[in-house]
Amino acid sequence: MTRPQLLEFTPRDGRFGSPAPCPLSPSGPPLPLALPVAPWPPLDFALGALACCGACVFTNPLEVVKTRLQLQGELRARGSYQRHYRGVLQALWVVGRTDGLRGLQKGLSAGLLYQAVMNGVRLGFYSYAEAASFTSAPGGSLLAGATAGALGAFIASPAYLVKTHLQAQTVETIAVGHQHNHQGVSSAFATIYQREGLLGLWRGVNGAVPRVMVGSACQLATFSSAKEWVSQTRWFSADSWLIALTAAMISGVAVTITMTPLDVISTRLYNQPVDELHRGRLYGGFLDCLLKVYQTEGLLGLYKGMGPVFFRLAPHTVLSMLFWDLLRQRAFRYYRGQGQN
Repeated sequence: MTRPQLLEFTPRDGRFGSPAPCPLSPSGPPLPLALPVAPWPPLDFALGALACCGACVFTNPLEVVKTRLQLQGELRARGSYQRHYRGVLQALWVVGRTDGLRGLQKGLSAGLLYQAVMNGVRLGFYSYAEAASFTSAPGGSLLAGATAGALGAFIASPAYLVKTHLQAQTVETIAVGHQHNHQGVSSAFATIYQREGLLGLWRGVNGAVPRVMVGSACQLATFSSAKEWVSQTRWFSADSWLIALTAAMISGVAVTITMTPLDVISTRLYNQPVDELHRGRLYGGFLDCLLKVYQTEGLLGLYKGMGPVFFRLAPHTVLSMLFWDLLRQRAFRYYRGQGQN
């Protein structure tokens, strides 16, 4: 594979091609600015993973708050427990005051590992599907997005398990959910493996896969539709990054509404303690968790942490897609220059 071959030219309108009214590719992943090239999929895998890791650094504090809010009052009726966290800003202040600034970045290394693997696989697989023209078929984009999300979530599940454990850990005065008391990322992986075996590292994956499938498919579908609508309104110039920002905010609302209940279930399944037979002490599986949360906490229990889910999702989407686009643009310019030499 020669350097110029890493980026293969395809006749796509956009910034480097002929003028087009919509600067975002409607058939591919949600890119802030479309490229006239389809990067070599392994390269796109690496660029996508790096972009999402960059976004994770900025949004991880909201992930910590989201985890705490979703575990607060677990399987207890509303009003029967002490509420340490009452909203996004108040929760950020409580965590920062009690755990310090480092507490707001709890689980960051595990989160970076998860983002790199999950989004690298997700975006890489989607690029393969796009290159094979699978996404151009009716419903192909939605199916490819859901499949890519499920594959990424499954492979990266151990990292999300450890991330959830670490982000739930705190001092007793503001603790919510089960406290696993890991000493660090490597210690957490080792402890889970020694206590539950290899399969223990994938405990809770039955909640993660549907969560990411629905979220990924909804994001890809709504982002593309929102982007096309915003472009047609001509509120912004054709190559403006504000198109991507507005589309991400619209998409974020839809994704938050559909994904939050699945996110709550996923967090609960990941964080629950296990018995001597390595079975969950609180939930028997996805449906059991769904029913128990609904019966004891009501419908609103399935929407705990909805605020930080949205406030994290919108900037994470914008940052990851902008970083991904900038990296792709840079890669295109570099290898185009190499090909001309």
